[in-house]
Amino acid sequence: MTAEIHPRPQARTPVLLSKIEAFQDIVNTAVIVPKEDGVISVSEDRTVRVWLKRDSGQYWPSVYHTMPAPCSCMSFNPETRRLSVGMDNGAISEFIVSEDYNKLTPARTYQAHQGRVTVVLFVLEMEWILSTAQDKTFTWHCSESGQQLGSHRTTAWVSGLQFDVETRHAFVGDQSGQVTILKLEQDTCSLVTTLKGHTGSVTALCWDPVQRVLFSGSSDHSIIMWDIGGQKGTAIELQGHREKVQGLCYAPHTRQLISCGADGGIVVWNMDVTREETPEWLDSDSCQKCEQPFFWNFKQMWDSKKIGLRQHHCRKCGQAVCGKCSSKRSTIPLMGFEFEVRVCDSCHESITDEERAPTATFHDSKHSIVYMHYEPTRGYLLTSGSDKVIKLWDMTPVVS
Repeated sequence: MTAEIHPRPQARTPVLLSKIEAFQDIVNTAVIVPKEDGVISVSEDRTVRVWLKRDSGQYWPSVYHTMPAPCSCMSFNPETRRLSVGMDNGAISEFIVSEDYNKLTPARTYQAHQGRVTVVLFVLEMEWILSTAQDKTFTWHCSESGQQLGSHRTTAWVSGLQFDVETRHAFVGDQSGQVTILKLEQDTCSLVTTLKGHTGSVTALCWDPVQRVLFSGSSDHSIIMWDIGGQKGTAIELQGHREKVQGLCYAPHTRQLISCGADGGIVVWNMDVTREETPEWLDSDSCQKCEQPFFWNFKQMWDSKKIGLRQHHCRKCGQAVCGKCSSKRSTIPLMGFEFEVRVCDSCHESITDEERAPTATFHDSKHSIVYMHYEPTRGYLLTSGSDKVIKLWDMTPVVS
């Protein structure tokens, strides 16, 4: 069921510790159990499984529980050992995991939604169960009474959810690409603001309550860092994936962001650098370098007897330029561009080798990642892929 890996530990790359297999379908969510050599997984094959590491070094299931519907998401609280499982039928089932992690005891089922549950969070401090679903609703229940406390209708189905205990702010990312910030009271909520920056759906959210920074990943391949606490409206863009971002987590002690994508990439970002916002793209009817008209500028084309050119934008200055005036490519890591992007010729000359120094490291997981979970005390990362396999990684060589 599992394969133990023996890599070379001296490399400055994630170390693959184990692979957990034997699933019939995709693992939608899995978590590393802190202080235990264990993993809890929920899968599209309707199973909830608890895996414990045996003396052989392999992980074997100590619990194999079948649910009435495919399991779409879950939340596990190690302090109370409360496991909340969201399902395709809109219900959320709660279990208590035994101290030896060999038994699940059913506790309660919430008929929370009319569609597939997309995210579920248990907030111990509030005794709340927060959940979102494809029925375009965000709800919160009292975990002591089982009663629904409130709900909020969203414009699109929600695919990312985070909660700040201190301020009772919920961050709700949806398929339209926006992040809505809600202020929750006991049974009501109010809209604080809406963050708009992605051109694709929000696929992952990560909240750092210390720096008060929100990270959002998207199907547009990008990550945006929203400086909520700075109160300056700063939004920093990070480009390091070839396909949609599937998971985000933040290591505050080292100020590093870990992102995973459907491209199989595990990217470790150094956030302890002074980053710059990407410029707004400027509008113009002609190239702002050589003044040649763009192809829709009929008057200037007629007057100058010149054929119109295609418009591009320099990623460093934001100016509208033609292809001839932006023939160069460059990385701009402090602007988040770890891959080469189009820049105008003058900006290309101004970028120094020091400014091209990478601020992220890139690693191949060798599977298309669906979900990730980071356990900071040991520096372990879990990735589950579309190949129906869970991989466990030691991230300490790169997150340090």
